[in-house]
Amino acid sequence: MNTSLARVRSGIRFANVTRPTHLGTIAVVLACVLTLPVVVVLSNVFTPTHGTWSHLAATVLPDYIANSLMLMAGVAFGVVVGGVSTAWLTVMCRFPGRQVFEWALLLPMAVPAYVMAYAYTDFLQFAGPVQTWLREITGWGPREYWFPDVRSLGGAAIMLSLVLYPYVYLLARSAFLEQSDSMLEVARVCGYGAWGTFLRVALPLARPGIVAGTALALMETLADFGTVSYFGVQTFTTGIFSAWFSLGDPVAAAQLSALLLAFVFLLLFVERVTRARARFHNTSHRKRLRNVYRLSGARAAVAVAFCITPLVLGFLLPAAILLKLAVVSGDAQLGSRYLELTRNTVLLASVTAALAVALALVVAYAGRSTRSAAVALAIRVAGMGYAIPGAVIAVGVLIPLTRLDHMIAAWITTLTGASPGLLLTGSIAALVYAYLVRFFAVSLHAIEAGFTKITTSMDSAARSLGLGPTGTLVHVHAPLLWRSALAAALLVLVDVMKELPATYVMRPFNFDTLAVHAYNLASDERLAEAATPALSIVAIGLVPLIVLSRMMLRKEPSLREEAVNEQRQTQGFPP
Repeated sequence: MNTSLARVRSGIRFANVTRPTHLGTIAVVLACVLTLPVVVVLSNVFTPTHGTWSHLAATVLPDYIANSLMLMAGVAFGVVVGGVSTAWLTVMCRFPGRQVFEWALLLPMAVPAYVMAYAYTDFLQFAGPVQTWLREITGWGPREYWFPDVRSLGGAAIMLSLVLYPYVYLLARSAFLEQSDSMLEVARVCGYGAWGTFLRVALPLARPGIVAGTALALMETLADFGTVSYFGVQTFTTGIFSAWFSLGDPVAAAQLSALLLAFVFLLLFVERVTRARARFHNTSHRKRLRNVYRLSGARAAVAVAFCITPLVLGFLLPAAILLKLAVVSGDAQLGSRYLELTRNTVLLASVTAALAVALALVVAYAGRSTRSAAVALAIRVAGMGYAIPGAVIAVGVLIPLTRLDHMIAAWITTLTGASPGLLLTGSIAALVYAYLVRFFAVSLHAIEAGFTKITTSMDSAARSLGLGPTGTLVHVHAPLLWRSALAAALLVLVDVMKELPATYVMRPFNFDTLAVHAYNLASDERLAEAATPALSIVAIGLVPLIVLSRMMLRKEPSLREEAVNEQRQTQGFPP
């Protein structure tokens, strides 16, 4: 009897693992739809290009590879130095202004890299305030001094580092917060000072988080188009646009996109291997991070300088430059044209955010309720879109849409004798689809994090009351996930507003956004007019960052509670 009961239970478990549901089928179908652009790009790798590829390989492809690698190396150095140093200081040290720097160091994430490039170009160019002031105090003429050119490979690396170091800052900070004070005590017993503790104990333990943050920053670097295009740096993204628009060869653009994807997948592989080999666990039950370093005098001044430099260069200074340009000589079309641009931007971002959250709810709940290997694989595949550059997605969407449009047009022409033109290519629906491919992973990860806070007993209670999977999702889980859904919607909203490559290629005719308008004005060297839409993008991007910083600080020990506990301990009371 016991043997029979065990077999029945085993069969039930096996049935639960392999039983397909309609939600699981929907999740698999969605994953296939979201990965279609990547499949299209990879399918064109071995397609003949009538000599275009051989011409690219012999002329500009080595420059694309070299410039991309050098840009990645410069950005990696910048984000690691900026992110790790500020994370260590704000977690392990006490100095004036630390409470402000904890959240303020995230603000550069609100500034797109191409907006940063516009601001610093106006600030550092020959007619800008810096060089003008330099000539006034020295009396030098135009050709009597040398000044570094911001519109260069090094300048692009600096711009990208200033806006991307928060990725490393967030993950490194979380890693440092997970380390207990007992580790510091052991390091002190071994004779290590502050630098020795940081280099030999804290830094190796935080390596997985640092590598993950650096990988995210490098993927954004590979996906950047606005900065490198404006600075005249030839990388894979600029090459993709050149092959598509200048050479008129979508297959060559797809092949360059496939090579760019190889770089992205290599980064993901390195990050995965590094994280898999570096597994550290904190088994201490003691209170975390009570033994921090108190800085005063010159050391406190150095700590403040380390934290305030990326904040000033990455947010305060470019925001001030844009604000001055917008007020003094901003966009002359600030009226109806500007309202139309804002409406277009908000419309695209809102529709994409709503669809991304709704689809993420379905996919994440399918993974929660259906223990199927196919569904688990579908969720993993659907979440890879954020690693794919917007230029690659644009190519992967446009190639099949163009072919489908020509087939539909030929069919309609055969039946009616009239040519309908292109119906899908250059439509809002195609652009929203590209956005979903690119940013669906953002909403999916936020919703999955919300599901982890809901106990599975609620699912059992809902089923006992007669609710099916759909009813449980709508009536039980959705009301509990509104905070996670709101956070996901805000993140997708801002990402869509800042996105440039896919929008620039796929937008409908005479349908511009704030990002495209700012890029067009800056490309025409109308930097003062470009300041108005650029400043609008920055201002809107601040909203989710403030929400993110508040959520991050709520999960950490309260500084006020730490101060009270320390004061009670000095007075002889228990903490």
